[in-house]
Amino acid sequence: MEQAYVIGVDFGTDSVRSILIDAHSGEELASDVFYYPRWKAGQYCDPANNLFRQHPLDYIEGLEATVRAVVQTLDAEARLQIKGIGIDTTGSTPVAVDQSGMPLAMLPGFEENPNAMFILWKDHMAIKEAEEINVHAAKHQPNYLQYVGGIYSSEWYWAKLLHVIREDTAVREAAYSWVEHCDWIPYLLVGGADVSTMKRSRCAAGHKALWHADYGGLPPNEFWTALDPLLDGLRDRLFDDTYTSDVSAGTLCAEWAERLGLAEDVVVAVGAFDAHMGAVGGDIQPYSFSRIMGTSTCDILIAPNADVGDMLVKGICGQVDGSVVPGMLGMEAGQSAFGDVYAWFKQLIAWPVIELLPADLENRDQVMQDILDGIIPKLNEAAAQLPVESTHELAVDWFNGRRTPDANQALKGAILNLNLGSDAPRVFKALVEATCYGARAIIERFIREGVEIREVIALGGVAKKSPFVMQTLSDVLQMPIKVARSEQTCALGAGMFAATAAGLYTNVLDAQKEMGQGFEREYLPREAYRGFYDGMYEGYVGVGGFLVDGR
Repeated sequence: MEQAYVIGVDFGTDSVRSILIDAHSGEELASDVFYYPRWKAGQYCDPANNLFRQHPLDYIEGLEATVRAVVQTLDAEARLQIKGIGIDTTGSTPVAVDQSGMPLAMLPGFEENPNAMFILWKDHMAIKEAEEINVHAAKHQPNYLQYVGGIYSSEWYWAKLLHVIREDTAVREAAYSWVEHCDWIPYLLVGGADVSTMKRSRCAAGHKALWHADYGGLPPNEFWTALDPLLDGLRDRLFDDTYTSDVSAGTLCAEWAERLGLAEDVVVAVGAFDAHMGAVGGDIQPYSFSRIMGTSTCDILIAPNADVGDMLVKGICGQVDGSVVPGMLGMEAGQSAFGDVYAWFKQLIAWPVIELLPADLENRDQVMQDILDGIIPKLNEAAAQLPVESTHELAVDWFNGRRTPDANQALKGAILNLNLGSDAPRVFKALVEATCYGARAIIERFIREGVEIREVIALGGVAKKSPFVMQTLSDVLQMPIKVARSEQTCALGAGMFAATAAGLYTNVLDAQKEMGQGFEREYLPREAYRGFYDGMYEGYVGVGGFLVDGR
């Protein structure tokens, strides 16, 4: 069998990682990571106001640096056997572009304008616009929200672009169209010069932009114009068709082939969101509940279209034909904050320690970093030693709003039942349990809506690094949880789609069968804690109800 390689590129919240993969075995041969320098410096963000923007140069520099690094691990002859590149990104992360498809932040006059940059998934500036879309859609038939759980979120495409064009006249007048991050990177690599030729991701369009075949594409211009006249005409400058990620977006253009050290015949697959490709890379099967667990979580479930029929699942982030595996219905849910909750607590308790470090302390930066790096592992260790029933601190995990069930980004987190014995490990334990209660609420919604869940699969950094979190999740759910072996399931999934788009496999399930890495361990629920966590979960639901409506 002739040797063949593919590259999977995973654009995360803080960094981009590229991996070189053996297209026959799925073995990871090389990897490289690039942390976005502007993002790391806190540029273009205001966390207190939920504003999170990323400059396209962070993406471009990271793409070139990481792909070149893995390519250079091969000799010149072997590089010719690299057949494809697959791309996944966070989302919904849209940006305003000109007619050529260039993000406005790359144009003179917009270089430092956050509204001209990519609006990161966690940006919640558009809460007002999302609510207006929900009210407006309720007055119209067909119900354009029926395939996205019935509620439009401020994390999504239309709410974000509407907020920006209302706020920034210069961006509104310069923007010809709006594109998702996962669509723009493949378009960049193939040398796109006319945004109308961009192949738009079925995944992104279906879950975040209200695209559906039943509507003939996106909701019509008159729907958007009735919402706000500023949207008049935009619909016609967007797209009608969408593509699954087993489809080629084209081959590398001459410029990017040279920049990456690759041949121009390398196929670039249509992009998708990280969690959807990660689910494939993590060996998702029909009715698996796949949890990509990082700063937030994204939960993915697939089912044969024939099984689902006309079922509409309320309160999730959409159900889209082919958004995960072509030929199957992909369903998405998730939590707006998971690891971010733990990171918030780390920063909270680290603040006085860092501030008290003498400015002239030798190796101060390294000491500070060592403290920060050690906090979460130490909290995990201490919390794991606490008897499960020993603490009754209770938290609600909506520190970045609630994604599902029933999106509401205006909601806030809470910590209750504190007393003078509530030390850092006990509060951390309550926060971990809260994130697990949030997961249980999602699973219970799927089951109540008639969706079968046969197993839970965990992927991502939290799943790999924290046995305490994973055991707690298993205990709260009272379900076994399998942890994927691959360290980079999102990039691996992107590589599987790249191999399929390049013609190495007939379909992505065949690629998954050959390239999948299986599971490294399984967490089993402890029956002895069922009653305790059932009671604590009831308390979580009750407090959540009070936070929502004061009852």
